[in-house]
Amino acid sequence: MFLVSNVAMLVEASKSGITGCVPALNYRTIEEFETALKELKEKCEGPFGVNLIVNKSNFLYKEQLKACCKHKVDYIITSLGSPKETINMAHKAGVKVFCDVVNLDYAKKVESLGADAIIAVNKEAGGHFGPTSYEQLIPELVNNCSIPIISAGGVGNYEQMQKMLNLGAAGVSVGSLFIASTESDVSEDYKEACVSYGAKDITSTTKLSGSSCTIINTPYVKEIGTEQNSFEKFLSKNKRMKKWFKAFAFYKGMKKLNKAAFSTTYKTVWCAGPSIEYITAIKPVSEIVKVLTNGNG
Repeated sequence: MFLVSNVAMLVEASKSGITGCVPALNYRTIEEFETALKELKEKCEGPFGVNLIVNKSNFLYKEQLKACCKHKVDYIITSLGSPKETINMAHKAGVKVFCDVVNLDYAKKVESLGADAIIAVNKEAGGHFGPTSYEQLIPELVNNCSIPIISAGGVGNYEQMQKMLNLGAAGVSVGSLFIASTESDVSEDYKEACVSYGAKDITSTTKLSGSSCTIINTPYVKEIGTEQNSFEKFLSKNKRMKKWFKAFAFYKGMKKLNKAAFSTTYKTVWCAGPSIEYITAIKPVSEIVKVLTNGNG
């Protein structure tokens, strides 16, 4: 999760029998990113992965990919762009690649490029979400693709996870539940917001990256609105400008999220998904995993 996942969380995840992922963009420099990868290789008791944005909005993409290959992370999860180059380079280094998709067309495309698994992002996902329910998306991909399907979105408890596995998913990708973990470095206000707000308080905005992204509907969000203004919409659609404007909007949005995640301010924009409905307290990663995997607290 952007700004949330860190080394401590991934290490605890590995001790609890699951695998964790950290966005490369959680580190400001390649040096910081490589330091984290070295620590993860040393301390994790199982596999770990890296979330990699593979389009032009991520100016560090090439260097981040090289670092992942150099340190031989177990897998990369790609999003927001073509994974072709990532798959080619990663496979040469013995690194697996899973790709975020929101529909069958893109799933078939990444499968043809050599993806090792598909992350099926449904409409209940936190952050950037898809247009389709997991009830429809999972069977559609399972019946038409020959690589594993991992469902992303809508998992708040054991029962929901089992529903997705029963539909044919090989696994689930869970994010929002872990925002309110003791190991996360985000502010206590952010964590407490995930405890006190629920699914009905989640809204989507295009202001952060140009694409729809789920956030908590705080008083500040209600004040500023969730849609781009007319000029921003024009730039987003202009053939000459849209590439650069989207990159700028993404950078600006990520800076705003960064400020809100680690400091107390009225201008709070917190990213989360509807599964925060099931967060009742700030807990260690190990306890969250225990509840999720067997229903016992």
